[in-house]
Amino acid sequence: MTRLQTTLGQFSFDSCVMNASGVHCYDRTELDDLRASKATTFVTKSATLNPREGNPTPRYKAVPLGSINSMGLPNLGIDYYLDYLETVEVGESSPFLSVTGLSREETHTLLRKIQSSSYNGLVELNLSCPNLIGKPQLGYDTEGVNDLLTEVFAYFDQPLGVKLPPYFDLTHFDQIAEVLNQFPLTFVNTVNSIGNALYIEDETVAIKPKNGFGGLGGSYIKPTALANVHAFYQRLKPSIAIIGTGGVTSGRDVFEHILCGARLVQVGTALQEEGPAIFDRLEAELRSIMAEKGYECLDDFRGKLHYL
Repeated sequence: MTRLQTTLGQFSFDSCVMNASGVHCYDRTELDDLRASKATTFVTKSATLNPREGNPTPRYKAVPLGSINSMGLPNLGIDYYLDYLETVEVGESSPFLSVTGLSREETHTLLRKIQSSSYNGLVELNLSCPNLIGKPQLGYDTEGVNDLLTEVFAYFDQPLGVKLPPYFDLTHFDQIAEVLNQFPLTFVNTVNSIGNALYIEDETVAIKPKNGFGGLGGSYIKPTALANVHAFYQRLKPSIAIIGTGGVTSGRDVFEHILCGARLVQVGTALQEEGPAIFDRLEAELRSIMAEKGYECLDDFRGKLHYL
């Protein structure tokens, strides 16, 4: 009998797959769908202080090996998601409340609002949205990340993690890991979509915002996502758990994320295309792979990638 239980900080989960923020988590109806599915938990849309409509449409396009999007953080505002989470019991497991500030000041306002609320579950600080027009990704500013987290942990004492952009240079892994290891983070989530890709159909771009430039997701990015998961598994202190995100369409993809060191695995593009029923399939496929290889639990192979 295979067991899919996993832990993250003080919380435990019956399985290891869930949604990625931004997909099927906009409002109560979608969040209720996730809670009724085989997803082990859920994460909300990345909330800003006030509701946002996001970028003009069309802003999402399914393409042969994944998707391209420039959503621009459409969300219903932090108060909406805090109100919803008050209806969810945070026990041994926890949902994730994702937030992102449009400025450093807004980030602190969001986190102080959470700190003073009744919510005591996991919080994800999104440092990596590539689709905000005129706003750079803070995750690529190592000094800026250090300064922000120094300010945040001066007052914030709830379990907090960060969502990161993909990195492409070993030196950059070293630099950002050195910063993250200084703080009592519960987790890192890696990766967000690869920013500013361009997909062309005939002679026209596929989405409207930014003249077609958007975040790339799906199978296109799985090798990059796996590299980031494993690079951080090698560099971060053991108390910081890793959530693997990117390119998950099958149980084999979930298996590879865990093999690289992930404790939880998030699904984005494939969830958008298949709906919450995907979690039943992913769990069944993962169990089948584990049974074939003789693995009884995730710890039997987590982080145990073989090298040549």
